[in-house]
Amino acid sequence: METFWFVVLAAMFAVYVVLDGFDFGAGIVHLLVAKNERQRRITLRSIGPFWDGNEVWLIAGGGVLFFAFPLLYASAFSGFYLALIMVLWLLMLRGVSLELRNHIASDMWKQVWDFLFGVSSLLLALLFGAALGNVVRGVNLGGVAAGEAQYELTYFFAPLWTNFLPGDNPGTLDWFTVLMGVIAVLTLAIHGGNWIVLKSEGAFQETVRGFIKRLWWGLLPLVLLSIGAIYLIRPAMFDNYLAQPLWAVVPLAGLGALLSLPYWIGRKAELPAFVASSAFIVMMLLSTAIGLFPVMLPSTNALSPDITIYNAANTAYGLNIALRWWILALVLVCGYFFYVHRIFRGKIALDDQIYESH
Repeated sequence: METFWFVVLAAMFAVYVVLDGFDFGAGIVHLLVAKNERQRRITLRSIGPFWDGNEVWLIAGGGVLFFAFPLLYASAFSGFYLALIMVLWLLMLRGVSLELRNHIASDMWKQVWDFLFGVSSLLLALLFGAALGNVVRGVNLGGVAAGEAQYELTYFFAPLWTNFLPGDNPGTLDWFTVLMGVIAVLTLAIHGGNWIVLKSEGAFQETVRGFIKRLWWGLLPLVLLSIGAIYLIRPAMFDNYLAQPLWAVVPLAGLGALLSLPYWIGRKAELPAFVASSAFIVMMLLSTAIGLFPVMLPSTNALSPDITIYNAANTAYGLNIALRWWILALVLVCGYFFYVHRIFRGKIALDDQIYESH
């Protein structure tokens, strides 16, 4: 059951990143590309019916983490407390920005909320990428210093940053986690751009396509660089692939999806381009899960053992009971998402006459 719930957890977070990821990406496009009121309205309308529902997957993933691996939940939420509080405030700021933007007919009012929406989206992408970097790199479990643990061996505290260099007590942000954060920003900006292209038409659609092409040239070398960085930081990530070479098909599929993006964008194939960016996200996250398995949070010191699916899992009785409720919840959530996307399928439409003066 431990392996099953590990797969479920990885899959749910992958679904969350794909769905809420295009929201974050749309926010980045809104900040950097949308230059007038019409373009901003197109961006916001493209995610309007979906953004709050997409965040359900984050809550659901956190719930699975809580009941399936409570030790990891307790350790991560205490150790990354400051970063998680920042994530919480940024999520709330995005929601408030979307809800309040049109409450007052003032250009200055809208510009303030537009800026906050875009910046919060970008910072969330950066923080989630850095979070993945922390999971790959590991943390100082037990707070070991001078060979002695300051806490219980399954707990830790990570400052937001130290000196940005590898060490015995790394911060949440260092050169490696920032690299992963930048990759996440570029990836989600491309993904969000593909979503806007899928839901829009006209001149703004072409502008966003050009933006995606430019970002792709920055993302590709950083992804290749990250492979070497992962080997430098945590060579054990490649052990499972060496033991079972067939697993290599997962990261290769992800890289193939990334390499296919310029082709689909050049052919103006909207849906295949969005599927390609989705596949890249899913395959890279699953590749990370495969490399980590059965570890869930590595220890950076020799005194504390890694947190694994075996020492972090709930009891067998608890995992079996949770399965019944999880299946019911999954059916309800998937039914809701299919309904919403069916109702709001197709291109968005705006009244051109309203925006002629902008």
